[in-house]
Amino acid sequence: MTEKPKIAVDIWSDVMCPWCAIGYTQFAKSLEDVAGEVDVAVRWMPFELNPDAPAEGKDQARHLSEVYGRSPEEVAAMRSQMQQTAERAGFPMAYVGDGDEPPLMIWNTFEAHKLLRWALADQGPEAQTRLEVALFKAHFQQRRNVSDREVLLDIAAVEGFDRTKAAAALDDEALAIATRYEEERGRKAGINSVPSFVVNGKYLIQGAREPEDFTKMLRQVAGLVQAA
Repeated sequence: MTEKPKIAVDIWSDVMCPWCAIGYTQFAKSLEDVAGEVDVAVRWMPFELNPDAPAEGKDQARHLSEVYGRSPEEVAAMRSQMQQTAERAGFPMAYVGDGDEPPLMIWNTFEAHKLLRWALADQGPEAQTRLEVALFKAHFQQRRNVSDREVLLDIAAVEGFDRTKAAAALDDEALAIATRYEEERGRKAGINSVPSFVVNGKYLIQGAREPEDFTKMLRQVAGLVQAA
C-alpha cells in the first residue's frame, strides 16, 4: 500500500477572532474530503488581535464602534451578518447558555495561547485542536471569560487534560517566553492577519475560505493535482 503524503499546517489564530472559528470550520470540511488521500497534521499558533485588552475585558460592540467608527446600528448589522455567515459555515455563534444573553466581550487571550501551546506538547495536535474548538465555543456560544484562569482550567479538564498539569503550565514563565517567541516569529514571517494557514512552512492561504479552496490547496501541495 502506498503511503499517503504528509502535510503540516500551522494555523495562526486568535480565540477572539470570529473568522478564525469560521475558517477552521471550513478547513475541517476539507480535511474530511482529503482524509483518504493525505495525512494532515494541524498545529495552532498564537496571534493576539487585542494584546492590550484590559483584564476586565471590553464590550465587543463598543470596541468595534471605536475601531471602525461605526454607529451602534451599523455594529449590530455587522454582527448580524457575521452570525449568518457563521451559521452557514456550521459554527453557530448564537448564545446557548442559561438566562439572559450576556454581552459578547473582548478578552486578553495570552493565557489561552499559553494553554494551547502546552496542550500541543502534552497530548499532541489532535488534542490541541480539540481544545481550540472548545475555546471557540466557550467564547462565541457560551460567552465565557476565556482570559480567566479557572475558566481555562475547567475547559481543559473537560477536554481530557490534567487540571493540575494545566495549572502548572499557566504558571510556567518559560512557557510564557516561548509563546511570546512564537508570536514574534509569526510577525517576522509576515503573519499580520488571521486566520492564516501556513502549509509545510512555505505555502500561505489566508482568511475563511470555502472548503473546496482548502481542499484544492492541500491536494496541490501533496502533488495530487496540478496547480492552475
